[in-house]
Amino acid sequence: MRKLACSICGYIYDEAAGDPERGIAPGTLWADVPEGWECPLCGATKSDFQEQSGAPTVVQELSDEHDGEDMRELSFGELSALCSNLAKGCEKQYRNEEADLFNQLAEYYNSRNSLAEEGSLKDLMALIEEDLNSAYPHVNGVAARAADRGALRALVWGEKVTRILNSLLNRYDKQGEALLANTHVYVCEICGFVYIGEEAPEICPVCKVPRKKITEVKRG
Repeated sequence: MRKLACSICGYIYDEAAGDPERGIAPGTLWADVPEGWECPLCGATKSDFQEQSGAPTVVQELSDEHDGEDMRELSFGELSALCSNLAKGCEKQYRNEEADLFNQLAEYYNSRNSLAEEGSLKDLMALIEEDLNSAYPHVNGVAARAADRGALRALVWGEKVTRILNSLLNRYDKQGEALLANTHVYVCEICGFVYIGEEAPEICPVCKVPRKKITEVKRG
């Protein structure tokens, strides 16, 4: 029987074992698992699972060179997010003064931000697909050739978080506000993992920090 791995958190669905706690009896084939079933650890959907084949991973060979032709000026929303992330990084290094300054910049750019200029849900989904299909393979190859273990670890976390965002956006595209009705949204402060459910998981399925680092996000 087959085993399928969650591409986000690594949970293994074993057809022989099933998932009895969620009503999936041992011996249940993957094709017979209901489409509404979700990963017990991170909430990913069936489409986020991949069969384990044992074949070696093929690293895509890409050039490290970048001509800069696709560079553009960041929007106020993007600058706000960038500065907010830099503030988080400073906090982890106990550089409180720098963190305060980056937070001030984040608030300033956010005040200048116009939601009407930020694009649509389809635009965001297309950018995420581009990251998964092109950007991550490229930078993973560059980091692997440089033997940069820190970059590789950050990329593992980043790609997993991007995959869960891709999954959630596809679900939102199909379900709309029903996806968020009568539930809660949580974000890991360390890696950015997003979870929709009644309560946050005990540990982040991506970076393994405890629940206290997973914060509920409320609409303003």
